[in-house]
Amino acid sequence: MIFSTRLHPTWHSRAGAAARLAFATTALLTLTGCDPNDGKDGDSSLIEQTRLAVLSDECAFGGVQIDTGVDRNGDGVLGVGEIQSSEAVCNGSDSPDVDTALAQVVADNNLTADPSIGRMLPTIDDPLARLGMLLFFTKGLSGDSDTACVTCHHPFLGGGDDMTLPIGVAAENQDLLGPDRRHLSGAEGFDGGPTVPRNAPTTFNIALWDQVLFHDGRIESATKIAGTNGADGQTRTPDVPFGAIDPANLPNMTVAQARFPVTSPEEMRGFVFEAGNSNDDVRNHLAARFADTLSPAELSVNNWLDAFREGFNDPTGTAAQLITYDNIALAIAAYESSQTFVDNGFKRFVEGDTSSLSGDAKLGALLFYGEAGCAGCHSGDFMSDEGFHVIAMPQVGRGKGNDNGVNNDDDFGRFRETGLSEDRYAFRTPSLLNVAETKPFGHAGAYATLEAVIRHHVNPREAVENFDFSQLDFGVQADNMAVNTAFALDQLDALRASGQSALPEVTLSDADISRLVAFMESLTDYCLEDSACIGRWIPSANDADPDGLRLRALDRFGNPLALQ
Repeated sequence: MIFSTRLHPTWHSRAGAAARLAFATTALLTLTGCDPNDGKDGDSSLIEQTRLAVLSDECAFGGVQIDTGVDRNGDGVLGVGEIQSSEAVCNGSDSPDVDTALAQVVADNNLTADPSIGRMLPTIDDPLARLGMLLFFTKGLSGDSDTACVTCHHPFLGGGDDMTLPIGVAAENQDLLGPDRRHLSGAEGFDGGPTVPRNAPTTFNIALWDQVLFHDGRIESATKIAGTNGADGQTRTPDVPFGAIDPANLPNMTVAQARFPVTSPEEMRGFVFEAGNSNDDVRNHLAARFADTLSPAELSVNNWLDAFREGFNDPTGTAAQLITYDNIALAIAAYESSQTFVDNGFKRFVEGDTSSLSGDAKLGALLFYGEAGCAGCHSGDFMSDEGFHVIAMPQVGRGKGNDNGVNNDDDFGRFRETGLSEDRYAFRTPSLLNVAETKPFGHAGAYATLEAVIRHHVNPREAVENFDFSQLDFGVQADNMAVNTAFALDQLDALRASGQSALPEVTLSDADISRLVAFMESLTDYCLEDSACIGRWIPSANDADPDGLRLRALDRFGNPLALQ
């Protein structure tokens, strides 16, 4: 008897595994020839059976495998030793099997891919956000009028600075941004390398954080109510001890964050301006500078009152009423909160557009939410649990002055806030929205590519031992990287041994890693790839320059900075 078996395909979400063959529980048997015994009594039959080749290297998007052989035992299925030949017929990247599997993952994880839903967020056209943009770009907010918020958080640079570690004040060229920015020789603390000890986090989607801000969570909502950005006035900041609530009754965490870069000597304050005085002294001095109440005046051009009147829609307001640091922070926070970028390929897939993702991105998503275990920490629509985890990213740069017993340039991360031993070397889980635009990666910016970061997650110790120092920017302090990072690796091992680590132990092929990268690249908002679109968050020639101190970003060649 000669017949074929056509089996309904099933789906397994493991990408890059050895070929797995899956049989369905029902089959359609088509008789193509028979003998009088109908295949019974042990008579041999020639059988062709079709089965699914699941995400193998041969069939990356699934498909069917057609086996031909002799059914010697007459059970209707080709078993071991009965298959004579096999042929794979593969699906394309638009296979409905892939789309169906990913749609099921989306449903199982209750994803909308839009963490902005239900939030009241400003747009860049709102007057307060536009005032915030002017403030964000003025060097007048720094102690020595040589740096601006945008120095480390430029829209064309993914809301960061595209540097391993930032250089804030005292740069050779104040307006040059990106990896070729250099610290001025002879400036305070000059050693040829960057001056800020941690990588600049992106300002993009800052209003979507609900629990903590900064790598170590030193801005923290006490209530952590989802969808609020800490909008209940119950916020802990560096102005108060850990666990206490800042009495400033801050409207949300984004406003709270806007109060602190100006107080950092390395970032914006400098080393002379209000040296030795409190954070509030710094803020009040800057507000008085903008309100033009100092004698002598510190701004040779000062049209800020007009800008504040427009931003706060108060045409008769006085400088004393409008130009306070509280209002400066409100405006900057409005500008930052308008930088909400969540329209990406994955979101459109979730909304029903199966063509919005490449085949590799779809397979990467299946891995991400499956065996790779990424969604354990990069969870939800925001793709972050907002928690703190030890993954032992390379420790480079000046560090935060923590003494590990060998060196005093380590960075103990969240431990610096909580004092809990399990928090040593723990850092906040970043959101992966727009992650491809926010390089370099890690709390110290040690990795230049997403591939390198994924490989580190798979095998942290091997990644550190084989670390490519050439990916660091010029002058980054790295002499103690191996020793300092070894302590973090030991901490990770200890947490794993005690069952306290959330970092999955997985094996991924090169193809798996490429697919994960493709998925992460699909999380980029389309606006960030269009200079005209993202350029709306950069002042134009038609926007007022109230103090003549606008930072006009330049590239290494002295040309206006362009979208990277």
